[in-house]
Amino acid sequence: MRRIDAIAIVLAFFGFGGVAFWAFRVYGFDATNAGVWSQVVLVGVLLAWISTYVFRAVTQTMTYNQQLDDYKKAVLTKQLEEMSPEEREKLFVEVDAEKKLTQNVVKDE
Repeated sequence: MRRIDAIAIVLAFFGFGGVAFWAFRVYGFDATNAGVWSQVVLVGVLLAWISTYVFRAVTQTMTYNQQLDDYKKAVLTKQLEEMSPEEREKLFVEVDAEKKLTQNVVKDE
């Protein structure tokens, strides 16, 4: 995120608070109650926004994780393309043997 994006988000957040305040005033709340309820709305929005960040961090679906996964896949694909047919065949045989070993271990448990 660029610095200007962060500034825009902050300004929009406080602008939303002002709009909420005036909406409560128009709805009939006095200034004190309108201020309190607009803060309640702002805190609720902020907590919802933070919860989306925490969810993405826990599930590792953030942009950085996706870029890292794409990079790893690209490197492995390039390495596979650069292998000779004999090396690829040997690798596939090793992978199949490891899969069978893993399946046997799971069955034994």
